[in-house]
Amino acid sequence: MSFAPALRRGLHGKPTTNFNCQLRYFPTSVRGVFPFSQNASIATSASSAEAGQESLPKQKQPLSQEQRKFLDSALRVNQAGELAATLIYTAQTPLIVKSHPQLRTLMKHMYDQEVVHFSTFNELLAKHRIRPTAMYPIWQAAATVLGWSTAVMGREAAMACTEAVETEIGDHYNGQVREFLAWMKEMEDNGEEVGEEIRELVQVIRRFRDEELEHLDHAVENDAKLAHGHELLSQVIRRGCRAAIWVSERV
Repeated sequence: MSFAPALRRGLHGKPTTNFNCQLRYFPTSVRGVFPFSQNASIATSASSAEAGQESLPKQKQPLSQEQRKFLDSALRVNQAGELAATLIYTAQTPLIVKSHPQLRTLMKHMYDQEVVHFSTFNELLAKHRIRPTAMYPIWQAAATVLGWSTAVMGREAAMACTEAVETEIGDHYNGQVREFLAWMKEMEDNGEEVGEEIRELVQVIRRFRDEELEHLDHAVENDAKLAHGHELLSQVIRRGCRAAIWVSERV
């Protein structure tokens, strides 16, 4: 490409005979002074600002007083319930296994899962600095008596006890999962960060709920509904569980 014609006409469009002028190239840093470069620079800066604004990290908000109160009561009740479950199986197992040795593996399996549940909620209470229920000694005695008495009544009654308890615990855990999921949705709608602790807690409670419902299925498979006075026995145990939950939430 030749620059000669342009140079011959000079800067004002007039012919020139000076062919000794030199081409000068502006450095890159100077090019921004031209109007089109300035507009491009402004547009780029605006785009960068918008991108920066969109990528701002979500803020993690502390739990409200009401949410903290719910968390305290939920974990306190869960720990008390799992304590009761371990004691029920502890009292039932010797009598049931003695008369029905084939149930040894099943009883141990259910007991071992309850121990994990209880240990997990103990850790969560300590982590969140939540006190156990003041009814702890009473629930210990009540769970032991319930386990032993239903085992004395026979295999079917012991299984009916498991069916009733796990029905209430499954419903209770479902209610907690729904509440925590509602928290998470509200946080996301408000542009807040959902804490990893809440996500993990939901996963833990869901897993424990599924295992409790698995125990319920085992109980039904082992003739829980054939227990003498099944309906009455089931209702008494379920009402007792609901009362223990209500008290443990508050005391």
